[in-house]
Amino acid sequence: MFWVVDNGSSHRGKKAADRLAAAFPNAVLVHTPVHASWLNQVKIFFSVVQRKVVSPNDFTDLGQVGDRLRAFEDRYNATAQPLQWKLTTSDLDDLMARLDRHAADHQEESSASLAA
Repeated sequence: MFWVVDNGSSHRGKKAADRLAAAFPNAVLVHTPVHASWLNQVKIFFSVVQRKVVSPNDFTDLGQVGDRLRAFEDRYNATAQPLQWKLTTSDLDDLMARLDRHAADHQEESSASLAA
């Protein structure tokens, strides 16, 4: 089983992966990219819902909550526009090449310091 998470402080790093492995041996912790997390988009959407739909909390019953959420969903879907991504595949290729060079440079530095 894969457990996909963003890079929040409560589930980042080796300790988080070790905690998950201890609790759920068949689960693998998978982090989304730091600057391109689709989970961040989900958080943004729910932040909008919280600010524009749920607040103020003046509901008299759950039916009103559902009605307001459905009305928001209808309006949101009618006005939503596709995102215009600025990062091109060429930009991504360049970034990956820079990261590879950076990792190689640091590997050489680590090897040199161990040899000394």
